[in-house]
Amino acid sequence: MYFVGIDVGTGSVRAALVSHAGEIFAQASRPIQTWTYEEDSRLYEQSSAQIWHALAECVRTLVEQSRVRPEEVHGIGFDATCSLVAVQNVTGQPHCITPQHLPQNSERNVILWADHRAEDEARLINAVHHKVLDYVGGTMSLEMEMPKILWLQRHWPARTFQDTEFFDLPDYLTFRATDSRARSNCSLVCKCGYIPPGTAGSNIGWQPDFLARIGLDSLGPGYEALGGIPGRGGLVLTAGMPVGAGLSERAASELGLLPHTPVASAVIDAYAGWVGTAAAPSLEQEARFTSLRDAQTRLVAIAGTSTCYCIQSEAGVHVPGVWGPYQHAVFPHRWMNEGGQSSTGQLIDTVLQTHPAYATALAEATSRNLSVFTLLEEALDAQMEAAGMQRTSPSSYALLVRHMHMYPDFHGNRSPLADSTLRGMLSGLDLDRSRADLARKYVLTLEAIALQTRHIVDEMNRSGHRIEAMYLSGGGQARNLIYAHLLADVCGLRIQVPTEASASVTVGSAILGQLAAHVTQEQTRAPRTAQPVLSSQTDAVACAEAQAERLWHMMAASTKPGHSIQPTTDVKLRRLFDVKYRIFLECIDTQRRWRAEVDAALA
Repeated sequence: MYFVGIDVGTGSVRAALVSHAGEIFAQASRPIQTWTYEEDSRLYEQSSAQIWHALAECVRTLVEQSRVRPEEVHGIGFDATCSLVAVQNVTGQPHCITPQHLPQNSERNVILWADHRAEDEARLINAVHHKVLDYVGGTMSLEMEMPKILWLQRHWPARTFQDTEFFDLPDYLTFRATDSRARSNCSLVCKCGYIPPGTAGSNIGWQPDFLARIGLDSLGPGYEALGGIPGRGGLVLTAGMPVGAGLSERAASELGLLPHTPVASAVIDAYAGWVGTAAAPSLEQEARFTSLRDAQTRLVAIAGTSTCYCIQSEAGVHVPGVWGPYQHAVFPHRWMNEGGQSSTGQLIDTVLQTHPAYATALAEATSRNLSVFTLLEEALDAQMEAAGMQRTSPSSYALLVRHMHMYPDFHGNRSPLADSTLRGMLSGLDLDRSRADLARKYVLTLEAIALQTRHIVDEMNRSGHRIEAMYLSGGGQARNLIYAHLLADVCGLRIQVPTEASASVTVGSAILGQLAAHVTQEQTRAPRTAQPVLSSQTDAVACAEAQAERLWHMMAASTKPGHSIQPTTDVKLRRLFDVKYRIFLECIDTQRRWRAEVDAALA
């Protein structure tokens, strides 16, 4: 019995064929194109058709490579970035979202999460001070869907806007797979200004007074363009609940699977990483079975182009500048908070690739069949030896940049400041263009990301969380021991490095596919059905509540143990990081003061 997990990231689609025990039998990936414009650097656009094509190629490759028969695939789960998809509300065809002054292409119908065109709209939304903002950290980010939808209303012809249906990308994928317009709690509460009924006086999920005050009252009264009202034509599902009757005939043919293969209600990519990571035992605790309560002290860091920090709680914790608390985002009646850094992997790439020594370093690494990061570590070791410094741990490299400082918000601050106007800062530069300098800039960047992580952790703990460990997920950064040690030493936390860091997100989605298969079998006594498994909101809620413990057990059974990194006992290093953290915080105040002084001078 196998399950498919599909992760649609910023730059690629990744898919994995996974057993019920979390063993990966095959993996595949395909790139995704992102359109940017020299005329406006805020814009990042994609194509839902291209995403689906890449996704379908991945799944067909899995089946072919593994030689698994389609009937042996019992469930499929999706996750994706929180990007906005716009389609014609009858045909499902793409609506072009490119501004009118740029070349138009109907294929480009996805506003990527990183797109910052909706600055004015986000500012307007945050000025209304509605209770919706209490559940997104006090400030709605321009990366979320409501500012983007408002931007489209302001820039599209009225008729086009009226004819459009909007999806958060994870929900678009389940729609494309099943023809069901059911939405996920995860997408709605995290990115769409939705407050679940029963929370903070919410009756229908959508907040009519909020939408009226920001100029989006035309979306009501039925809110069909957003998926409808739960129980009144709309259906909202908790993570892993089966969507519709599974794969449609069309989707099954495209994916090379059987029609009606169960499809799980999707989650945003960071939450799939949490599902694939949060229940893991450490090697030293392998015999101890983890419980759902353990999730309350584990902060999961899902790293890629950006990094998200997710933690679950039994009661909602309001953290200024940190998204949430989100009710039912993964588990019913549990709350999630999501901190984030808008640029981490992207920041590392930018700092390295713009350095004069990068091209020759990359060429040598390629010729020696090494990672460029291994080559940079060699350069760091040489500098430590030349300076007579002892390398007590990988974080000791920070001694080489003790008088250099970086503030990492090159793409604005997501958490905990929620300030898109902040930008990067560098101090301590010289005229060195060598590989040694490239290596130091690399360590400085990792240190800056770790310092900002401490800022997020501190604010979460100050507001009521009790974080005891950080669990890494998400590929290259999770496998980077320098970065992991810096996190441990800067934040003073045990860091859990997973066995399969790069696959934790796809495994998380596969786990949700497994749950959808289980529920389908339980509800229909058959592995596949031509009728919707959950057709009423009442049944959907009851089913999710009944399956909560089972989902955690599936997570625990499918998640491999990793190894732990403990914070340093080197007193000198700890003092250094404390000082650098204080300087990091000063950078925020300094930049804001400088910006205010310049703006005042030009007023």
